[in-house]
Parts: sequence; structure tokens; C-alpha cells
Amino acid sequence: MLTDLIKRAGVVGAGGAGFPTHVKLDAKADCLIVNAAECEPLIETDKYLCRTYSEEIIDAARRVGAHLGAGRIVIALKRKYTREIEALGRAIHARGAPVELFLMDAFYPAGDEQIIVQLVCGRPVPERGIPLAVGAVVDNVGTMVGIHDALQGTPVTEKYLSVTGAVERPVMLKVPLGTPVLDCVRAARPAAQAYDLIVGGPMMGRVCTDAGRIAALRVLKTTGNLLLLPKGHPLTARAEKPLRRVIRQAQSACLQCRMCTEQCPRYRTGHRIRPHLVMRSVFLEYLTEDRDKYERMYGDAANCSECGLCELYACPMGLSPRRVNAFLKGRLRDLGIDVPKNPAPEVRESILSGKASTSRLEARLGLREYARRHAGDECLTLEPERVTLPFSQHIGRPAVPVKKKGARVEKGELLAQAPEGALSAHLHASIGGVIESIDEQCAVIRRES
Repeated sequence: MLTDLIKRAGVVGAGGAGFPTHVKLDAKADCLIVNAAECEPLIETDKYLCRTYSEEIIDAARRVGAHLGAGRIVIALKRKYTREIEALGRAIHARGAPVELFLMDAFYPAGDEQIIVQLVCGRPVPERGIPLAVGAVVDNVGTMVGIHDALQGTPVTEKYLSVTGAVERPVMLKVPLGTPVLDCVRAARPAAQAYDLIVGGPMMGRVCTDAGRIAALRVLKTTGNLLLLPKGHPLTARAEKPLRRVIRQAQSACLQCRMCTEQCPRYRTGHRIRPHLVMRSVFLEYLTEDRDKYERMYGDAANCSECGLCELYACPMGLSPRRVNAFLKGRLRDLGIDVPKNPAPEVRESILSGKASTSRLEARLGLREYARRHAGDECLTLEPERVTLPFSQHIGRPAVPVKKKGARVEKGELLAQAPEGALSAHLHASIGGVIESIDEQCAVIRRES
């Protein structure tokens, strides 16, 4: 069975938080959407996979679509990706596959799965719902490559990723899981000795400014890009701003111009979210004791996708609605306040206009000088002497180790397995060698030639 093979291989979502793919595909759907939009600036991985593994992507999409009983199989990508469109088109023709290409404009967040579902299927996903609620399943192209390998009996042991930004040469890499991030950075030759790092894209990636923290990072199943920026770049500096200061600035400087709300992708798809109203009243949060009043004032935050468009593109005052919404989401959870969900939102007219173009976004983020430098078609392979493999590289419970310290393992051998009946994913040895250490959190493997 398809899902059994995928579970055995440890495939998880390659383009987001790492949802175990065998669980997502345990369903029936009208439409399978393969997400190839890669909408954040300075990420190269999905485009490389589309050019290089187009036939594998088409074969996997066809198998998954048949498994889901989908009447439509769609690959959604930007119309400006001409080389990728050509490669996928050739593969579709060669395979005689019932796969269509859905071409989108170059805007952010084109890769948001709820935006893609709305564009492809013409139906908004319910608040805090999943695409399956409207008959769709969305998977990343990297996930499709992983599924193709799983169908050949090959587990997930390697990761494709790009290294971009303030480097001498942007590169594509193929590395074992658990590879030190510093090894990947060195392969691209940083332009300066001191730099900040974003794991992921500039909008939603994880910011790392401490050298010790960067040295501890390892490549995971969800790592798709490493973005280097000069030390103290405005993008990374604002991420370090204390929350208390963020709230004070909202109180003193918010103009109530509504730009954050009008640009919000969730607002445009009809969800209850109005960041400008939350920004107006957040300074009163600690004084609001009545639970019903708290939900009325701050419940909107529960629907925030944290895409960052409000603070990094829309706000003329440089404020941080995303940070405020993230804080309030946590407070709603802590207080046990259940925010009602709208199961049938109606899209707003603004969904058709005023999208944030990728080129303008690059300029707003201060990334224009890096945006025209691409990794190209060459892919370098790294072979580290040691890998560190965390057992939690996915949503859900960590995998449980099945090996002991001192054991010899082959590449692809099961290292930790998903607990029975739990949302989890298997993890396999990414290199052959000796297990130097292993506990409930991770394993370290030393390569043996």
C-alpha cells in the first residue's frame, strides 16, 4: 500500500513543518496540488528539483493522485519559472500523465497552501482548517521526490537545500541528514567572517544571530534553504527586538491605516483577522480579565498564518503585527480560550488585486543585491565525518530509538521508529558508520569508510 511504503521511508512534508506524509495521504480527495511556487525570495531548492527530477515528480504525483482518487492533479508554480515549466511539461508529455500546470503570478505568499487551494479550486479553506476540508491535498515538490524514492524502497536520508544571500557563490547542495549547517555555509563561501543566518526564507525562516547557536544547527528533513546576511541586517535585527518594545511601539505609533489587514492573505480569503484592531488594543491585554471580552478583542490572532506580510511589507511604520499575533495566540492557548471557527468563509474582493509582488518584496527586505544571483544547475555533494540526527524532525511525537551506542549501521538502516498509533515518522541512518552516542533526543553517527 502506498502509505505503508511512505511511512516505512520516513517521508514528511519537505516544504513546511514536516507533517508525516503517510498520515496526510490516508484520505480521499478531489484534487491533488503539488506546490512548486517557492514564493519566498532567495530560495532555489524547489526550482532545482523541478528542473532536475521532473519525471520523478510526475510519476509520484500520478501515483498519489490515483491513491487519493483525485479527479485533478495539478502542479502550481509561478509563470515566470519558464525552465521549470518546460521541464515539467516535457515530463508530462513523455509520461502521458493526466497532470496540469497551474501558473501563478510572482507574488507572496503564492506558496501558502490555503492561497493555492483558493486559486486552483476556487474555494476558501475554513478558518484554521486544512485543504482536505474542501476536497484538496497539497504536497511540496520535495515531498514528491521523497515519495518517488519511497516507492523504490529508498528511505529519506538526504536533503537538497540551497545556500544563498551574502555568499561568494549561491549553491545547491545534497547532504546527509544531520550534516552540520556550518559545513553547508562554508561550501558557499560566506562574503564576510561575521554573518547572521536565516534557516528557511527571509519571511518565515528561523533567525540565528549567535555564532554558538549556528554552530549547533544540523540539516533536518525540513531544511530547504540557508540565507546568509551581513551582521546586523535589518531583517535579523528586527527579529531580535524584545516583545515588550514591540508592544510599546504598537501603542504609540500605529496609525490604524488598515494596510496590515488589507494585505493579510487570511483576511482576503474571508477569515476573521484584522491585525490593525489587535495592534490598537494589545497594550490593554494584561488588564483584560473577562474571557469573553478577551476573545472579542484578541481572538482574531488565532487565524494568523504568521506569513510576515503585515510587518515586512505592509506596515508604513515598521511595526510588527505578526509578533503581536504570535504572542496573543500563545496567550489564548494558555488561557484555554477556544476561538470559534468560521467553517464557510467568503473571499473578499481584494483577493484579486494588490498582491505583494516578489520583486517589490525583495526591495522592501533589503535583498535586491542578492536576488539576481542564482545557484544554477550544479549540485554539490557533502560527506561529513559525523552527523547528528534529532529524533523529532516532524510534527508530532519524536521517533523512538531502536539502536544502541556502539552499534554499526548502514546508510538507510532504521535508527528510530514512529511510536505505534502516534503522529510521528521513522528516521534512518543518513551515513554508514558507528553510533557514537544515542539517547531519547538524538543520535550521533561517525562515518566508517
